Amino acid sequence: MAEEAHAQVIDQVVQEALDKANLSERDLSAVAVTIGPGLSLCLRVGVRKARKIAGSFNLPIIGVHHMEAHALVARLTERDLQFPFMALLISGGHNLLILARDLGQYIQLGTTIDDAIGEAYDKTAKWLGLDLRRSGGPAIEELALEGNAESIKFSIPMRQHKDCNFSYAGLKTQVRLAIESKNVNAAIPISSASSEDRRSRADIAASFQRVAVLHLEERCQRAMEWALKIEPSIKHLVVSGGVASNKYVRARLDQVVKKNNLHLVCPPPSLCTDNGVMVAWTGIEQFRVGRFDPPPPAEESEDFVYDIRPRWPLGEEHAEGRSEARSLRTARIHPSLTSLVQASLQQQQ
Repeated sequence: MAEEAHAQVIDQVVQEALDKANLSERDLSAVAVTIGPGLSLCLRVGVRKARKIAGSFNLPIIGVHHMEAHALVARLTERDLQFPFMALLISGGHNLLILARDLGQYIQLGTTIDDAIGEAYDKTAKWLGLDLRRSGGPAIEELALEGNAESIKFSIPMRQHKDCNFSYAGLKTQVRLAIESKNVNAAIPISSASSEDRRSRADIAASFQRVAVLHLEERCQRAMEWALKIEPSIKHLVVSGGVASNKYVRARLDQVVKKNNLHLVCPPPSLCTDNGVMVAWTGIEQFRVGRFDPPPPAEESEDFVYDIRPRWPLGEEHAEGRSEARSLRTARIHPSLTSLVQASLQQQQ
């Protein structure tokens, strides 16, 4: 179980982080923790630990939006990155295009309506019998270098929809059918494949990657046009999330960005995948502007209900970005972070 796995290691992970920083809990100014979106069971483990530390040492606590953290960590490594800016957040579970107008002020330009690009990379790698110890993205990127990206004519998703939303479920189906037609046996690892079989797998990998990233390019181009109408002073597109580590993705998106006279900003690969640094940095950003909760009690009852938000939109949807094809999986359960920040600011006036 995911919850059990998290619970078994969280004490050790927190202690290792403190040891590496040569700090103890008494040296902290506050505690930041992801409260959503994500799996509720796993979120609960982190929130419980964070509240225990904050309560024991009388520290303020800051609830962090996971996707906001991906966007803001670029401001840690790129000090010239000022609001407003655009961000493309791409991972195994999310595709999200946002306009970041200010801290906590986001407009959602596009999102995933079914499968995210990282999920498509992982499934394709699995079906091709690749080594998944580094995850599917690096494996596909490496094999694609050996293939002909024009050999298989996969269709680019959602070209008929003039919005900025993403869909990779159909492309996954196309890839699976191509693999079946080539008689690729995933049970035979790529390292044991014949030269002809390896070439077929490489062609599929290259053709898949070309179309998967073309889908990103087309959506980003339209999103830039929308965003520049709203905020003409935008200078940067941040690309973050696990898939942002892919060199091919970065190179292709850099071309799109340059056509629009913008600059591409990508955090280092170690900060693209899920990491504690991005949560801590977002906590710092929030703490600086006074957005935090008071210390929780040192002891909380066993039946205490934690504030976790498994489905939590980051921003309000752009009017042109709404999709009738939206999956029920993305149905809103909690008000967006942006709406909560706006309500808080209005109360302070």
